Amino acid sequence: MKNPMLEAASLLLEKLLLISNFRLFSLGALGEDKARSRFYEISSFLRGDVLEVPRTNFTHYGIYLGDNRVAHLMPDILLALTKDEGRTRQVVSNKRLILGVIGKVASVRVDTVEDFAYGADILVNHLDKSLRKKALLNEEVALRAEAQLGLTPYSLLWNNCEHFVTNCRYGTPLSPQADQFCEVVKIIIRSQRSVFLSALLGLASVICMGLASYTILPAIFIPFILWMAG
Repeated sequence: MKNPMLEAASLLLEKLLLISNFRLFSLGALGEDKARSRFYEISSFLRGDVLEVPRTNFTHYGIYLGDNRVAHLMPDILLALTKDEGRTRQVVSNKRLILGVIGKVASVRVDTVEDFAYGADILVNHLDKSLRKKALLNEEVALRAEAQLGLTPYSLLWNNCEHFVTNCRYGTPLSPQADQFCEVVKIIIRSQRSVFLSALLGLASVICMGLASYTILPAIFIPFILWMAG
């Protein structure tokens, strides 16, 4: 049986993580027409390599399958709206991605290196050093990635692109990015100021919007969760 308190805390963390990356997605939308103009030396990539694309606030990951194909986990709201593969196979726009994150709809899909990287630099197997884990054989990594192609639930904290590649590469789903974000949130919620501020905001919402379940419950439970976690 799921713990409602833990579910509420998890939902809150996911929304905070989404907000922290929202500016990045918005800025990225401005350069969509220019993003794929860069040339990549794909001959240096081996089947089963982890391709890593650093961004400003996060890093995107994929598994190279050979022949200019990359398997990666991508949120996409269009998957919930249509079964037309002609439309869903098109490169995922930033709007589709953001709505897919909110709707928790995603797929492990295959794109070209150019469409995957979107003009950014590519690091190869950088996770091997940062995680200090022994990787599986490259062919096994690629086969594990191919076996997961298709629809999948999405979660910023529990099932993102980093979880996908680490599961394929090392046999265990990990996401240092999500872990780091959670550690920052822990530091924040341990501060008594955050409890006081959340209580103050909750009181203000009740005064401005009136007494209702959608104002009273958050005003009570959010400060309580922060106090218990502190």
